[in-house]
Amino acid sequence: MPKQKTHKGMKKRFKITASGKAKHRKAYRGHILSKKSPKRKIRLRGDGVVTGAEAKLIVNALRSSS
Repeated sequence: MPKQKTHKGMKKRFKITASGKAKHRKAYRGHILSKKSPKRKIRLRGDGVVTGAEAKLIVNALRSSS
């Protein structure tokens, strides 16, 4: 049986934390920042944590490499 390969698209977008959660970069922080309020940009600063059914799929897709 061949080994399960890591999903390369997910590998670029998500990172698994030490406790096993999936971290992601928040959306709407890439460009056109002049029209966004400073308060909004501050809230978009940190990394977000994926929750729900998607979190399980992401973790399983990235864990397959180890």
